[in-house]
Amino acid sequence: MNYHISGGKLLVFQEKEQLFSIEESDLYIKDKRISFVPFDTAETYETVDAEGMLVMPGLVNMHTHAYMTIVRNYADDVPFGEWLFNRVMPVEDRLPVEAAYWANQLAFLEMIGTGTTSYVDMHMYRCQSAKAARDAGMRGFIGRGLVGEDLYQDGERRFREALDEKEEFACDTLQFLLSPHAIYSASPKLYQQVAEECRKRGMLKQTHLSESVTEVQNCLSQHGKTPVQLLYDCGFLDEGTILAHCVQMQGNDLELIKMSGAAVVTNPASNAKLGNGFAPVLQMHEKGIDLCIGTDGTSSNNTLNMFREMGLLSLLHKGICGDCTALPAQYVVKMATVNAAKALGREGELGVIREGALADLVFLDLHAPSLFPNNNIVSSLCYSANGSEVSSVMINGRFVMRKGEFLTIDQERVFHEVQKVAEKYL
Repeated sequence: MNYHISGGKLLVFQEKEQLFSIEESDLYIKDKRISFVPFDTAETYETVDAEGMLVMPGLVNMHTHAYMTIVRNYADDVPFGEWLFNRVMPVEDRLPVEAAYWANQLAFLEMIGTGTTSYVDMHMYRCQSAKAARDAGMRGFIGRGLVGEDLYQDGERRFREALDEKEEFACDTLQFLLSPHAIYSASPKLYQQVAEECRKRGMLKQTHLSESVTEVQNCLSQHGKTPVQLLYDCGFLDEGTILAHCVQMQGNDLELIKMSGAAVVTNPASNAKLGNGFAPVLQMHEKGIDLCIGTDGTSSNNTLNMFREMGLLSLLHKGICGDCTALPAQYVVKMATVNAAKALGREGELGVIREGALADLVFLDLHAPSLFPNNNIVSSLCYSANGSEVSSVMINGRFVMRKGEFLTIDQERVFHEVQKVAEKYL
């Protein structure tokens, strides 16, 4: 279906100024892409009245574990080691594979409902994330978590699952990454092997890095290097690498990340909740590192709401550095859209409203009490919006939510299935 979107205000990124502006213009969605050129009179289309709406690029959640909705609010207020090794991992081990499908669908209800159209996921249940994303119409960048000493020996099963998933589900809305879990679960050799496979296959890669003090201390004791230095020396860091967390930076870590071209995803709510601290985002920004935002999984956040994450990120760092001008709304919104697209190698296609960009769009009600009056719309996206203002969501030129109604997910069925799983396995 083609669409003519009329009467709305558009959030447009001005490349020269590196700022967002609010424009009043009609949009045309042709063959899943954005155009400002009116339809030919012979073309078939539907007119969408966007009066009173802000039409903005869909938000990109750059780091999450969508299947973790099943353990939302299950392992709170405990130390990081207790949370991960004694609470979360045992549940993951006993969950049946099929449960992950419904847990992912629940995640998509929350993400779509709060304006996220793309997400970067690390999962552990074969094909369930991809299947759920395909069925929901989400745009996913998905990676099976990889662990072990050698990618082709003890790590071979998971590696094969990652490639099989890519082979079966790759399409115009799903892209696949190789995803070694972390330096404490994957060896330097495995990281080096993954880097070589990614170069050979033209794939992106992601990992958790320097999330906690313990991780860094253990790495220094075992290897005599920080985690960043370790992966830099392995050849893992380059422009196709996405690094989640990067909280505990030491020495020349930031310089190595900058030189490599890797992108960093900060997860402020998760890092704060687990007591791991705050990534040095301002220093990263000064270095020119590509900075993005993620929620992490709902076991450590406990939401997938990118509006909440944007506001929290800006406020926390203003308070930490005692500077009310730090991380202004304009830059934070850019992190969640333009920067994310760059990190994913989709610059100009995602995170922007421009000619030829993919039609991943979010419609916000500008008369929602939380946004009214509309004194500064860009500012309101960071400091005022909470996600409830989202009325409709389009992904790849297709409405997946319209006027508050989910069109691709059976909400009641999802709740029913997730509740059954929670009662049996938690």
